[in-house]
Amino acid sequence: MKKFYRLLRYVKPYWGYALLNVLFNLLTIVFSLFSFALLVPFLNLLFGTDALVTQRPPMGLNAEALLGNLNYLISSIIVEQGKLQALAFICLVIITAFFLRNLARFFSSFYMANIRIGSVKDIRNALFSKMLILPLSFYNKQKKGDIIARLTTDVQEVEYSIMNYLEMLVRDPVTIIAYFVFMLSMSPKLTLFVILILPLTGFVIGQIGKSLRRSSRIGQARFAGMLSTIEEAISGLRIIKAFNAIRYSDNKYQDQNSQYSRLMISIYRRRDLSSPLSEFLSSLVIIVVLWFGGRLVLSDSPTINAADFITYIIVFSQIIPPAKTFAQGFYSIQKGIASAERIFEILDAEEVIEEKPNAIPISDFRHSIAYRDVTFKYEKEEVLKHINLNIEKGKLVALVGESGGGKSTMADLLPRFYDVVGGGIFIDDIDIRDYRIDGLRSLMGIVTQESILFNDTVFNNIAFGDTGATMEQVIEAAKVANAHEFIVQLENGYETTIGDRGSKLSGGQRQRLSIARAVLKNPPILILDEATSSLDTESERLVQDALAKVMTSRTSLVIAHRLSTIQHADEIVVIVKGEIVERGKHENLLLQGGVYKKLFDLQSFA
Repeated sequence: MKKFYRLLRYVKPYWGYALLNVLFNLLTIVFSLFSFALLVPFLNLLFGTDALVTQRPPMGLNAEALLGNLNYLISSIIVEQGKLQALAFICLVIITAFFLRNLARFFSSFYMANIRIGSVKDIRNALFSKMLILPLSFYNKQKKGDIIARLTTDVQEVEYSIMNYLEMLVRDPVTIIAYFVFMLSMSPKLTLFVILILPLTGFVIGQIGKSLRRSSRIGQARFAGMLSTIEEAISGLRIIKAFNAIRYSDNKYQDQNSQYSRLMISIYRRRDLSSPLSEFLSSLVIIVVLWFGGRLVLSDSPTINAADFITYIIVFSQIIPPAKTFAQGFYSIQKGIASAERIFEILDAEEVIEEKPNAIPISDFRHSIAYRDVTFKYEKEEVLKHINLNIEKGKLVALVGESGGGKSTMADLLPRFYDVVGGGIFIDDIDIRDYRIDGLRSLMGIVTQESILFNDTVFNNIAFGDTGATMEQVIEAAKVANAHEFIVQLENGYETTIGDRGSKLSGGQRQRLSIARAVLKNPPILILDEATSSLDTESERLVQDALAKVMTSRTSLVIAHRLSTIQHADEIVVIVKGEIVERGKHENLLLQGGVYKKLFDLQSFA
């Protein structure tokens, strides 16, 4: 139950509403007991079994004192006004008590809504914030569909299975205890008998609940797998159609869906068993109580009279609904805890890229970036080996080499998307791990091979992350990126929504928007990761022209497959299998006749 108690921490900010909820729940119980207490004098009045009470009994916090005073009040009305007036008085008081009871019940639910919805909102916020903070390495090991499932269906399951039953956890036990105390004051012997036989029902329900929790966790994992399949199918729909894999993909999904459905049928059958099972066991207990209590009433020396026994049975029957709700809640909570475990796996995931408590703020880049004996590995695979590289301010350094050699990893280490395993990267002779992360990344603009855009307007994509950007600034950035001309030709200009990942634009247009976004940020350091490799000749020319403007007076780290785009770099670094094998200017590297010369000749021949 540790996961359940941890979920309750999200209720803490709403303790004021919780206190109001408890208060109105207590009032509900008080008015309920008061209305049931009135049944005794009502029945006695109908049966005419008790003599009129002419002397007021002492007040007390027990059923005997309460019933005695009620009998005295009703006896006074009978003496002064008659039995019909007394009956009318009792009915009026009972209906008033039931009205107040239900009014208090409404207000308890009224304030519970703030707790339930607010807690779930905070869980969602915490999950999304953690999702943004977690390093890229975390997502290399996880399926996107599974993560989406945890942020959506798992949170929804927690809301439905746990948060909906929070009130039950407070109200129902208190209700049951209060009713038991009332019953105990009426007949200790009969109540003791009830207490002895009730634990049997709790044991049976508990055994089913344990198996439900295990199955629920498997069910959530399988549903996450289905979401992953859906996400992959939508993303790869072009390939699915091109390779005639529609039936294959359909069969794969249907198989997952069938397995999930079979498991969910099993889960729902067990959960649905809780209601009839608890009701049957409760009915069995009532029959046993009727038998045992009936013997007490019919014995030669009865310890409880008929009116009290009828009231006792009515009060005991009122324990069944909260007990039944509690049983259903127990099943639901077990199911919800399985989702909570999946949620906490995200919240507890190691952040890896951590900021030091006394991190240094940075807002400017003065003289150099230095890779000093940098080593990096993905799990066990070593990607970079003892890299040493110095990039002076204002210089353009290009990384070239075969795919998988470690070029993109070198670029990703600079903004701390990953952290080095050995050595260090230094900006102005200070290890980047000593800087504040937000300050470090504010120095850099990044343009990748795949243009990462959002389903929003052109303006919002260029001004992404800059809430204070003006239209004039965005237009100026677009002009520098050679994007203004095609933007103004769009249906709504800068207010045009570009679709998912910019699907309404061509590859060159998407890339120029990415460049405009980097220009608006106006960073002193620019990272270009194969920014033109997937473009046609005309688009490449426009993008190259835009990049040339952007790189002016900036320190640039460029990853390139097309060597023609980096011939004027201040230094070209050739990387093979995670090691620097050659470095220098274009002309010098050609004269060396090494790896760079071979790459250049291959591209020239092509």
